[in-house]
Amino acid sequence: MSTPDAPRSLAEALRASDDAAMVALLRTRPDLLTPVPNDLTQLATRAGTRASVVRALERLDRFAQQVAEALAVAGDPATYGELLGLLAGDGTGGGDAARAEGAAAEAADAADAADAAEVRDALDRALATLRGQALVWGGDDRLRLVRTARELLAPTPQRPSPTGLGPTVAEAMAGMSPGRVQSLVAAAGLAATHDAVSAVGALTALFTDRTRMAALLDEAPAESVEVLSRLVWGPPYGQVTAEPAAHLRWLIDRGLLLPTAPGTVVLPREAALHLRGGRAHRVLEATAPPVEAAREHRPQVVDATAAGQAHMALATVEELLKDWDEGGPAVLRAGGLSVRDLKRTAVALDVPEPQAAFWVELAYAAGLLAADGEADERYAATPAYDTWQELPAAERWAGLATAWLAATRTAGLVGGRDSKDRTLSALGPGLDRSTAPEVRHRVLTLLTELPEGSAPDPESLLARLRWERPPGAGASDLRSRLATWTLTEAELLGVTGRGALASHARALLAGGPDQLLPGSPDNRLPAGPTQPSPPLRGGRPTHPPVHPGPQGEAEADGGHPAPQGGARTGGAHPGPQGETEADGGHPAPQGGARTGGAHPGPQGEAEADGGHPAPRGGARTGSTHPGPQGETEADGGQPAPQGRAGTGGTQSGLRGRAGAGAGTKAGEPGPRGEAGAGAGQPGALSRAGAGRTGPHGGAKAREAEAARLLAPLLPEPLDHVLLQADLTAVAPGPLQRPLADALTVLADVESKGGATVYRFTPGSVRRALDAGQSASDLHAFLAAHSRTPVPQPLTYLIDDVARKHGHLRIGAASAYVRCDDEGVLNEILADKRAQGLRLRRLAPTVLATQADPAALLEGLRSLGFAPSAESAEGDVLITRAHSHRTPPRTPPEPVPDGPPLPDTTLIDAAVRAIRAGDLASTAPRKTTTPGTPGTGELPRTTPAETLATMQAAVLTGETLWIGYVNAEGAASQRVIAPVRVEGGFVTAYDHTADEVRTYPLHRVTGVAELADD
Repeated sequence: MSTPDAPRSLAEALRASDDAAMVALLRTRPDLLTPVPNDLTQLATRAGTRASVVRALERLDRFAQQVAEALAVAGDPATYGELLGLLAGDGTGGGDAARAEGAAAEAADAADAADAAEVRDALDRALATLRGQALVWGGDDRLRLVRTARELLAPTPQRPSPTGLGPTVAEAMAGMSPGRVQSLVAAAGLAATHDAVSAVGALTALFTDRTRMAALLDEAPAESVEVLSRLVWGPPYGQVTAEPAAHLRWLIDRGLLLPTAPGTVVLPREAALHLRGGRAHRVLEATAPPVEAAREHRPQVVDATAAGQAHMALATVEELLKDWDEGGPAVLRAGGLSVRDLKRTAVALDVPEPQAAFWVELAYAAGLLAADGEADERYAATPAYDTWQELPAAERWAGLATAWLAATRTAGLVGGRDSKDRTLSALGPGLDRSTAPEVRHRVLTLLTELPEGSAPDPESLLARLRWERPPGAGASDLRSRLATWTLTEAELLGVTGRGALASHARALLAGGPDQLLPGSPDNRLPAGPTQPSPPLRGGRPTHPPVHPGPQGEAEADGGHPAPQGGARTGGAHPGPQGETEADGGHPAPQGGARTGGAHPGPQGEAEADGGHPAPRGGARTGSTHPGPQGETEADGGQPAPQGRAGTGGTQSGLRGRAGAGAGTKAGEPGPRGEAGAGAGQPGALSRAGAGRTGPHGGAKAREAEAARLLAPLLPEPLDHVLLQADLTAVAPGPLQRPLADALTVLADVESKGGATVYRFTPGSVRRALDAGQSASDLHAFLAAHSRTPVPQPLTYLIDDVARKHGHLRIGAASAYVRCDDEGVLNEILADKRAQGLRLRRLAPTVLATQADPAALLEGLRSLGFAPSAESAEGDVLITRAHSHRTPPRTPPEPVPDGPPLPDTTLIDAAVRAIRAGDLASTAPRKTTTPGTPGTGELPRTTPAETLATMQAAVLTGETLWIGYVNAEGAASQRVIAPVRVEGGFVTAYDHTADEVRTYPLHRVTGVAELADD
């Protein structure tokens, strides 16, 4: 309730609030802080500007908006009881017209049955929110909505109210002739009045009197009641002809429909509220809808499934950048990736195009990918990618997840249209949405409120988000689209598993969205010395990196956490006897290629229930079932020895256990039920930023914690493969990087998934020989890294290709072919397929052509020969893949959503400055001349008067009010207590700045004494 000293304006209400309320206001509405207001009057004026009010209203939840909408259609001021009646209704049930509406009657009855105490509690919270954001001020007996908000929410003919209510009787009858007003009063059965104002008041009193209004409607024809039922919940406007029907004429004559324009009538607000039972809204949304769980899984299954997806995410990003290692696709003139290049990338990754766009944008947001800035500009990996590859897998994932959470670039928009109907391309301009980080964080935070292992119902999640931030009228529901994309991307990235939030992802959310610190160096991958990325063509330029301050930013040295023992893979959890059960269908690190979900067999061995295609083009191996000794046997395949992968199907080889340690040899069972020794032991945070105590140390600590929790769930890289007689090699898990790189050169990847299958071909072996390897090197390499004997067909293949390799030499003549065996050259010349090369003999052992050496190499290789290139000196040229890198780049800076959030120090300083400025502007002054009251305007005094007043104040200790102009020409008002005046300067205690300062007297524009009170 308001006090006798109730505020008369918003400025007075702010003046009566404490500093904590001021801090909360500036934190929720940071746009009020730029620049810092001089006093509370200026702050109140800025809080009432249209742009600021619109922004504040858009950020309210649905019920707070409903309270503001109800205040906009209530009286000004309104009491708490009136507002509560508009929200909960008056209990009359809505009148005959509302009851006649059928479906509306059910909604009305449901609203009437709402718990009054619940509505009152929600109203108290909403009013506290509105007062805290300076949208409502005054006590409970005089609630006032700021004028700009009332103008935005009140109904007008051009902009109907969100409540569906029309204008009041007084507003609708403004400008109506007195005779017409008196006829309406008479038709309604009211006594005639002497003036139009009294007549409008009498008609308003009739419509607000429930008893008399009910009696009037009882006399209405049924058709008239039907018309009212159509208008009651809005829109309240309708069209009539010049000669309306009888039932319409009955309503018009009694003022239940009032004309607003030729041919247009409106249902007055008071009449509509009676028909609604006093409710301003058809459906009151006082409480947030709960997020419901659609499915429940064991937390261990969720974590293991998410870890499998995290592993696939790392492999996909590496494959993408490896594909672009020698220079990726060209940059479009307008910026971005062409549709053709995006399709080609999707085919290379074996994913749909939307997913390909997501992986490309993720790599760009993490600073691993950028344009090289050359004349023929192309996309390529950055130097940060090389540093990122050296990190442990868990830390690499944490860096990607952090970049995704903070990124404003939205991959889901790729392929859509911008405001100018131009196609939005991946890596191009126009993909930034400033609300994306907040929506991602909010979606994942709502997942944390569910029980562990519970996947949300998407519809209930979207309903909750729409309640928390309702979309504007006519605006696209961008937040719902962002939330849908967040759920999809989180599953791809391994933040969620089977739709539920994983434990390692919960660690990333501990600090809240405002502590993600987009653009801060702590959220970026290490890249060494960097320079700003060149601006996207046609888009927003990037900014140089922001370096952390000196306060406690030192990063602790130390090793990396290394999970000991076995690594949990797939959806693994203990079986009946402690053996791990794989539910996620992910590979065991030492077993064969697994597919499908697994469940415990008779002795706890894992049994797979169904085969599924391996991710990104992996070979389908069919359903798997327990073998004689518990080994999983794929349908269509044959049992293989333990530790071996069958050629027709895939066996686990680990007695069905899906979680043997990374160091366990094939055919040896891993420890029962172990998920990796030391999985619960914290390791050194090391590169993830252990020991940081600066402002961004919390973000690094959360990233390190997420990496620590994920590390035991990721499979350990293997140092071996399984060679098979059909010229293939099976990698039963992720390989160590040197082994994977060497094997990629020596063999072609045939299928991917849980286990990667490599195939040896003459072309792949020749590729290794071209890279400088000899046949003996290849034999030694395979023997050292194979857990099975090297098959004889593979040995013959290597020796056969090596025997022919380099027998033919090609150089630049334009190009020539040199061979010591004349018979080989005769065979080439006699081959009709070589006619396109236009070869001619220069000597018995030399052929020449005008084709370039590269084309000649490819041509002869297509004929089945194995030529090698040579230099001008006759030496064999060794060809290795050239890794193209951009100059050092910083990741793209996220686009902020409005003004930056101020820190506590800035807000506290701003509150002190505003309070001090308000004290100076409102301090009581003495009259400037005897008998003339002070006008509040700063007097202009001469230099002599200023000096005399200052000197007198030093002697008497009085406080003065001065006007001061600084060196930049900015004028301000200050309250000072002079201490000393000498040398053209006054030294005084400045109450405005709360410190002792010295001011030049020539910059003081005027001075006045403050009143004694």
